[in-house]
Amino acid sequence: MNRRNALVVLFVFGSVAAPWRSFAQQQPMLWRLGYLSPGSGPSDATHSFVRRLRELGYIENRNIVIEWRWAAGDVTRLPRMASDLVRLNVDLILVGTNYAAEVARGATRTIPIVIPGAADPVGSGLAESLARPGGNVTGLSVMVPELAGKKLQLLREIVPQLRRVAVLALAHATEPGFATGARLLLDQLRQPARQLGIAILPQAAGVAADVPTAFAAMHREKAQALIVQANSLTFDHRKRIAELAARQNLPTIYDLKFATEAGGLISYGPDIVEMYRRAAEIVDKVFKGAKPADMPFEQPTKYELVINLKSAKALGLNIPRSLLLRADQVIE
Repeated sequence: MNRRNALVVLFVFGSVAAPWRSFAQQQPMLWRLGYLSPGSGPSDATHSFVRRLRELGYIENRNIVIEWRWAAGDVTRLPRMASDLVRLNVDLILVGTNYAAEVARGATRTIPIVIPGAADPVGSGLAESLARPGGNVTGLSVMVPELAGKKLQLLREIVPQLRRVAVLALAHATEPGFATGARLLLDQLRQPARQLGIAILPQAAGVAADVPTAFAAMHREKAQALIVQANSLTFDHRKRIAELAARQNLPTIYDLKFATEAGGLISYGPDIVEMYRRAAEIVDKVFKGAKPADMPFEQPTKYELVINLKSAKALGLNIPRSLLLRADQVIE
């Protein structure tokens, strides 16, 4: 073959091969993400997470597969589900609650884990510190001590003679007593309750059947108002909880506006939808090479005060105008 013919062959081969090389280089990586939650199914928060992933270029069933695992209120299923995600060799696990994070971390110390709303990452052993987690778990922390006292103050504005407040909080999944986030909430309530002269009446609920039992105890203990801790149980049964509170004439405050939209009186807390959007951005950083051990736990930046005037009327309450003016949303 002379030099001219050789150049022709090289040109033709290069013209054919180059598109194939280009095609191979353009093929997106298929990411596999696991989601682990004791809840029963998708919410506005998880939908916002998927939407934000899409905005960041991760299209479900195109370049990312999400393995959804819902325990439907039965937390005993979580360890098996976590092990299943590890066997699938997912690239990252997003978890819905503190306990789900603890279970996931028990199943793997290498797969990154992101939690959108950790109650107490350090106290529960998920992180060495908020600034530098040091392990495979990062995300957002809702450990804001001032929130507990703020809830008591809001209830006192609505019920000036308030002296006895029940707290419906999550029971521990495997041991007697309260779960990590519930213990943290009760600890944070102790000092402001003492300053306001309010007795705290804690009630634990781990499954749906515990909820009416807890309300019966609140009635016996003559509770005048109620604080409901945000968790998968109270989210899944938010309408039932609002109905029981109304039946017992208990002004009730929640962390998340979903409960107020379902008939609860008032909610004050972080915007969980925005936190799940931020969690998607954290996932993106991990996929691009960031290490959870070096990624500080973030704090929520947006808090919402939502008041349901229809529920207030049913309870015979007049919400102070000063409180209505501070609300981010008033449901009429």
